[in-house]
Formats: sequence, structure tokens, C-alpha cells
Amino acid sequence: MARLILLNKPFGVLSQFSGGKEGVQDTLAHLVDVPAVYPAGRLDKDSEGLLLLTDDGRLQSRIAEPRYKTEKTYLAQVEGEPDKKALEALRRGMMLKDGMTKPAKVERIDPPDLWERDPPIRFRKNVPDSWISLSISEGKNRQVRRMTAAVGLPTLRLVRWSVGEWSVEGLAPGEWREIAV
Repeated sequence: MARLILLNKPFGVLSQFSGGKEGVQDTLAHLVDVPAVYPAGRLDKDSEGLLLLTDDGRLQSRIAEPRYKTEKTYLAQVEGEPDKKALEALRRGMMLKDGMTKPAKVERIDPPDLWERDPPIRFRKNVPDSWISLSISEGKNRQVRRMTAAVGLPTLRLVRWSVGEWSVEGLAPGEWREIAV
């Protein structure tokens, strides 16, 4: 039976088990002591939230490969206030340096009840921020950050909330649980 681990990857941790500049502390090695599991997809060092780990190559491919169109939902704190035009551009898909993105599901949301981030997001009294929920089924490098920046809403904090049917709900940063698949 395949192993599947749901991990709430903290900010500042690489989606790999070795090779970090700061040693073990900035890799998954200090969070998950389970042999022979590997990330199914990646999550940038400066992003946080759900990272799936598995020991099954087929499952890893089904989760991570764009051809399977596994939907990933992100909660993004952005600088500025999204207007209809910006949200519509994200929904249609947009041209980035590496090509056109597929249409995204996006909506403005109230600030979610999340854990505190360490270090906290910089606060600027004169610049408003807001939250959006954005779902995509592809995974270009830093795609959500590049999409929000392209519509004039730079991402301040990015949390992957779910991948397919799996969610980070109930997991504190650094916590993980294994589920049956």
C-alpha cells in the first residue's frame, strides 16, 4: 500500500530532504523522519502550506504532473485591492514569460484564520492588503506569485491550502499526518 503524508510546510523550508544552505533546518529532513518518501510537487521556500509526500511513483506522478490536472488551491495575501478587471484577468488566464496560463478559479475572500507566520509579513500602514483564493491545475514555476504580480497585486504571503482532495486544514506548521490511499 502506498504511503501518503500531508505536511504543513512552514515558511523558509525547502521542498527537499537535503542540500539546503542552512543544513537540515531549512529542509524537510528535520520535519519528517519517514524513510523513502519524496515530495509530490514543490512548494517554494517562501511559500507555506500543504506539501504531499509519498513513496509511490505513480501516485507522485498523478499528483504532480500537469497532464493529470490536479487542482491546487492557494490563499494569497496580496498588496492592494483586487478589482473586477484584475480578477477577470486571472480567471481568463494570462501570458507569462514562459507562456499562457490556463484559466484560474479566483475570488476575493475575507482574511482566513491561519497560523502566525514566522517571520511575520511586513506591515505598511499606507498600503492596503487583501486576500484571494486562487485555484490552478498546472504548476509553472512561482506561477501564483507571477500571476498576481502581473495584475498589479504582488503576493505578500502564499499558503497552499489544498491539492486535489487533500487539505492542510487542522495541521500546524511543521505537523504532518499519514493517510491511507
